Amino acid sequence: MNSGNSMPRLLGVTFLVVAVATILSDFVLRSLLGSGSISDSLVNIANNTVMMRIGILLDLITSVGIVILAALLFVILQKQNKTIALVALGWWLGESVVLAVSKISTFSLLSLSQEFVKAGAPDPSHFQSLGILFRDATTWGYTTVLLFFALGGILFYYLFYKSRAIPRGLSVWGIIAVCLALIGCLLKIFDFDFGYIFIPNIAFELAIGVWLIVKGVRPYEVES
Repeated sequence: MNSGNSMPRLLGVTFLVVAVATILSDFVLRSLLGSGSISDSLVNIANNTVMMRIGILLDLITSVGIVILAALLFVILQKQNKTIALVALGWWLGESVVLAVSKISTFSLLSLSQEFVKAGAPDPSHFQSLGILFRDATTWGYTTVLLFFALGGILFYYLFYKSRAIPRGLSVWGIIAVCLALIGCLLKIFDFDFGYIFIPNIAFELAIGVWLIVKGVRPYEVES
């Protein structure tokens, strides 16, 4: 493998696409769901159905991007340790599937919001109960996605570190960032939300994407 190979460049582009799509979808869905009552969220979604659909589409793009990302990383890093690369591949494929399936609840929120507004936004009603159910399913779907991502990311970035295919400082950044993401995910499970703990990982994905596009990967020898 050499830095002139197009595969590392494709990997870099995919890192950027996934990172940007994740940032945009998170912004769109957070702005629509808000932090107020479920009634306010449903009205907001009903009034911004195009934005809601865009947010869902961005997540589906992310899901496809994760599959491509995982496959490329596996191909590039499997010679370093095929077993570890295969396990990491499995975690990220699982991440992609969970993300795609979680969009069912988000689509349901979209349909429910329109019915809620047509009914005159009754309060209280079964609309609120269903809205809370679908909103929580969407939120916990993201939490599960992050868990799968973090477990696979630790393995992939460890192989990057071991192989020296990219500068080890960049690999260390990735390992630290994904460990913080794992901590954030576990805290979320116990109802502690520290959203800023995921910022280093987003920054890393943008940085490694640019690096791979510009520099590619270094040739390396498989360690015994």
